[in-house]
Formats: sequence, structure tokens, C-alpha cells
Amino acid sequence: MRILLTGKHGQVGFELQRALAPLGEIYAVDYGECDLVDASAICDLVRAFKPDLIVNPAAYTAVDKAESEPHLAHAVNAVAPGVFGEEAAKLGAWVVHYSTDYVFDGTKLGAYTEDDLTNPQSVYGRTKRDGEIALQASGARHLILRTSWVVGAHGKNFSKTILRLAFEREQLNIVADQHGVPTSAALLADVTAQLVRQRQREAGDHFPFGSYHVVAGGETTWYDYARFVVSEALAAGKPLKLSPDAIRPIPSSEYPTAAKRPANSRLDTDKLRRTFGLELPNWQSGVQHILQLILAES
Repeated sequence: MRILLTGKHGQVGFELQRALAPLGEIYAVDYGECDLVDASAICDLVRAFKPDLIVNPAAYTAVDKAESEPHLAHAVNAVAPGVFGEEAAKLGAWVVHYSTDYVFDGTKLGAYTEDDLTNPQSVYGRTKRDGEIALQASGARHLILRTSWVVGAHGKNFSKTILRLAFEREQLNIVADQHGVPTSAALLADVTAQLVRQRQREAGDHFPFGSYHVVAGGETTWYDYARFVVSEALAAGKPLKLSPDAIRPIPSSEYPTAAKRPANSRLDTDKLRRTFGLELPNWQSGVQHILQLILAES
């Protein structure tokens, strides 16, 4: 199997190189090799490599900056997935694409299912939703994997930011009214590899393509997540200035941002677990593993 992988230097792309390596020949690219703003460059890349599978974790993820760069976010998040899909359809290839909790407005009381109506409240969310639609309309067989609060040992993320601030500050204010699930990039990569393996075993027309939610088990808030990170670092013997009790919970209204965040980012994973027979570990275990890797280097 020939696998074209985008975003090789991103959190998920980095882990996918490891997870997909046993499954085929991987050609991994980043914006230096293929600028996803340029649709013709995408076409040239796919036609040159002729993949059997395109895995596309690459995205414009600067959520607040997207509010002032909507055309750039649209090109990468909305147009590019459709181009990949159209080129894949011509080759008879299939596509794995990643999306986000931001396609929802966050007002639902419970966890969102794949059948819930989308209603994004930011440029980032709208462009990611439009990318889903473009891929679905492309004619390519595909999996769209929606996730939330991605964290990895490689790349920028909330855990790393909290650790950096914990070494510098004695007090910290963290939003406590946004609910979601930290999901490790390694878990996303491992789930993706398992789905690809199942597709290889079920090469006929019966494989359940479509959209699925992939997040770790449990739920938390940014505030409790920050306390967890600091507690783990202190337990590992790191000389932090910040203690968990010195973190103050605040409402979103006290931390205004250019882009509106969903108050509820919880995603229901029942469809994924039932369809593919998978169990998903709780979010704490994934974050603990990542923190061990990060702290070993600090």
C-alpha cells in the first residue's frame, strides 16, 4: 500500500508516521513539499505519487488568527480536503481526514454524536466543516475522524504551555466553563492505523466508511486539565513555582478571544467503538504518557 501523509511535522502527522509505517510505503510531506493553499500543487503531488491511501491531518489550526486570515484558513481547511478527495476518486484511492469539535456550537447538554447538526461559531470551525462537506462531495471513499483538544509530545499544545507557565508564575487563571476531552496524538494515530488494517482485511465494498468521533474516555475542563498537568509535574519532582491550588478558575467571559470556543466540546464515540470493536483509554493515561516524555526533556 502506498500512503500519502500530509502535515508530517504536526502533532498528529508526527505520530502517524510511526503508526502507519508497518502498513505500507509512506510518502510524508509538509507545507515545504506541498503548500495546501495551492490546489494545483496538491493535484501534482497526488498524481506523481499515485497513493492507495491519502491521510490528511494537515490543517490551519491557529484558531484566533483565522478570524483575520479567513481566506488562508478556507484554502487549507475547506478547499484542500475536497481536492484530495477528487484526486483520490480518480485513482480509486481513499482518504482519511481529521476534523474537530469546533464544527458544533457547544450548546448541547450532552456529548455530540455524528448525526447532530453542525453549527460552527468561528472561522476555524466553519472552514473545517466546509472541508468535511467538500470531501464528502468529492466522490472518494473516506473516513472523517473528528477529535478534540489534541495533545502530543511533539508540537505546541495546552500541556506544554501550562508546564512553561508553571515554571515562571506563582498564580494562573484558567477557563473553567469549557468542557471537553484531551486526546493524545498517539491515540489518534493508533486508532487510524487500526482502521487502515481493518480496511486492508475487508477490501470489498462492505467497509463502513463515513464520519466518526475519536476522543479519549472521560471529560474535563481546561481548569481541571491544568491542575492535572501541574500535579503530575510536581509528582515527578519538577521545581515549579506554581501549585495546583494557585490556579484560579475563571469564566470564558474573563478571557476574551478573537474566536468563540464551544462551551461543550464533548464528542460521543459510541459509533466508532461499536462499529470497529475498539476501546478508548481515559484521557488521563494519554496525558500522563505525554507528560513523561516532555518532562524527561526538561
